[in-house]
Amino acid sequence: MRDQILALQQKGSILNPDAAQRHNDRQAVIEFAEQFIERLTSNKAFVRPKSLKGKLEHPENPLGQWALILDELEHHMITNGLNPASGGHLGYIPGGGIHSCALGDYLAAVTNQYAGIGFGGPGAVKIENELIRWMCRLMGYPEGSLGNLASGGSTANLIAFVTAREARGIRSDQYSQQCIYLTRQVHHCIHKAIRICGLTDAHTRFVDTDERFRMKPEALVHQIEQDLRDGLQPFMIIGSIGTTDTGAVDPVRSLGEIAARYKLWYHIDAAYGGFFILSSLMDREGVPVRELFQGVEMSDSLAIDPHKGMFLAYGLGAILIKDVASQYKAHYYRAAYMQDSLASQEELSPADLSAELTKHFRGLRLWLPMRMYGVEPFAALLDEKILLCRYFYERIGAAGFTTGPYPELSVCIYRYVPERGDANAFNEKVYEKVIDNGRIFISTTNIDGVYWMRLAVLSFRTHLEEIDILLENLTDALRQTRTELSVAGG
Repeated sequence: MRDQILALQQKGSILNPDAAQRHNDRQAVIEFAEQFIERLTSNKAFVRPKSLKGKLEHPENPLGQWALILDELEHHMITNGLNPASGGHLGYIPGGGIHSCALGDYLAAVTNQYAGIGFGGPGAVKIENELIRWMCRLMGYPEGSLGNLASGGSTANLIAFVTAREARGIRSDQYSQQCIYLTRQVHHCIHKAIRICGLTDAHTRFVDTDERFRMKPEALVHQIEQDLRDGLQPFMIIGSIGTTDTGAVDPVRSLGEIAARYKLWYHIDAAYGGFFILSSLMDREGVPVRELFQGVEMSDSLAIDPHKGMFLAYGLGAILIKDVASQYKAHYYRAAYMQDSLASQEELSPADLSAELTKHFRGLRLWLPMRMYGVEPFAALLDEKILLCRYFYERIGAAGFTTGPYPELSVCIYRYVPERGDANAFNEKVYEKVIDNGRIFISTTNIDGVYWMRLAVLSFRTHLEEIDILLENLTDALRQTRTELSVAGG
């Protein structure tokens, strides 16, 4: 048996290369990464997706050479579809990918620190909890608040809703009596989280919005009062700081006061907009951007994504929660084989505060950049993104496009209204020409049957050059579309 064990060890030793081989492997990947970064300014942000049938299949068949593997990624992944690392990515809500974040991920993977339970990874758990505490302080949450570092806003919102359900002691036979208040502008992951946590039978109330797509407090009060008269149980208000469609910010203080008056759980989805609390800018009326956040400390829970506002690579969201006892009660579990982990610990374990047990040490991708640079450069880039959006908004309006609400953060909507014909179809043609060009990627939305194009500025690589290119592409696409329709119309 010893000989068999040693033979198997030798066969598998390729997975544990020596220092020289590690150096060669690392150099191949680093050179590929450097070439990718250096080409970002000249490469397209979007290429129409090509079929991958017959490609990237059978991963069990080794290629055996880094050059072949990286070439496969280059042709079938990097240059196929959207390039999220590009500064030309101005659609959806862009992620980031600062270099120091990648180094944090590298160290997390090499050290393989376990960030689930403090007994096994006290340093990793401490780092993640301190990052959450920093975000809690940003939002004015009291000492003792915590939460969880999740994969993104979807899981963060889900953790909040499960915690809220636990905090209110809502049983499954009571779901049909509960009322949840939100607007039609909330991110779709909100609806998904409501479904996953079992609250599909609850009454989802879509509260009216104003001309800037913000929830109307008076409409909210009216709906709550109606539900109380009908014998229902108002349960939760969901506000937004930076909606995906338009970047709208709900009146968070007014919603907080209503939640307190009626004793509702108050959740804020600030996945996109939360870190703009760091802004030092004023709006066009001279009001500080930070004023948008007045009352945020009144919320019971808040979702915020460092992989958006802190310019990190995808895969790091956060949920902040005041009622940590209910979060713990909703998520902890005790297994016999883990009895050793119950020894005295200084920190609450993330595995007891979320659905995850085996947990990637995702916090290092944020902790390392912050320890290296502090907060100031992040705040500067956030201000730049706000100003870039305002710059675009003013210039696209001057070019004859119809604009939506003045941007509160770094998202705005716009469209062109032709003198005759279907405006929605016209704008779709303009959009298709822009993304066919590929240098800049934008996205669209549909609000009450109206087709809008969107600008979402959040990539740390997006600067004036990219915005000017988009403006040029849009005016060219507009001219081409008008010419084509004129010729087609005779």
